[in-house]
Amino acid sequence: MTNQTKSFWDHLDELRTCLIRIIITVLVGAVVAFAMKTEVFSIVLAPSKSDFITYRFISRFGELADFNLNLINTQLTSQFSVHIQVSIIVGLICVSPYILYSIFAFVSPALYEAERKYARLLVVAGYIMFMIGVALSYFLVFPLTIRFLGDYQVSEDVANIITLSSYIDTLTMLTLMLGIVFELPILCMILGKMGILTADFMKEYRRHAIVAILIVAAIITPTTDIMTLMLVSLPIYLLYEASIIAVKGINH
Repeated sequence: MTNQTKSFWDHLDELRTCLIRIIITVLVGAVVAFAMKTEVFSIVLAPSKSDFITYRFISRFGELADFNLNLINTQLTSQFSVHIQVSIIVGLICVSPYILYSIFAFVSPALYEAERKYARLLVVAGYIMFMIGVALSYFLVFPLTIRFLGDYQVSEDVANIITLSSYIDTLTMLTLMLGIVFELPILCMILGKMGILTADFMKEYRRHAIVAILIVAAIITPTTDIMTLMLVSLPIYLLYEASIIAVKGINH
């Protein structure tokens, strides 16, 4: 009993040490991002300018009107709080590989060798898929969204005045949602490994999944143009098809 109690407290101490290291690492990343204000916000605010890489690429296929989203600040402390918020998010993203490594290092001793190898692949694949979703949001979904909504008017008498907080909140929401959506293959692989999900089931309900994908894409992209909806729906549908292949491979 003493050994079991000691073992439990040893694990608890290791967990506390792991969490402390993660928190310190995130804080260091946030402080570095906070100090690099000019560089960080030049990236964060880039989609609000007409010379953003996505707009320049699209302009090769047709002329685009100039677009410059003029952001304002309406509260005394808003710019400072946004600076802190963005610094924490950027710091978290930058040190996320270390966070995943620390969590895996804590959990892995309790796994068998085969489980450890499988878990390592899932962690790496999950991180890569999340970052792909983040990149898709930053380079495609968010720029097209703010370009549409930034110029949209119900009447010429009503001018758009976009706040910095609204801009950052929209960017954060879209990026997080797409990052989570891109975890679909990983989730399906886990459910397939547990025997809850099969490739045949996913094929049978493919048409239902397409409807659900269109609904999710419509929620992620609050615009009314079909092109943006399709640009978001297509990658999610391809993820669904990739999930079928992954689940089939796991079940066999």
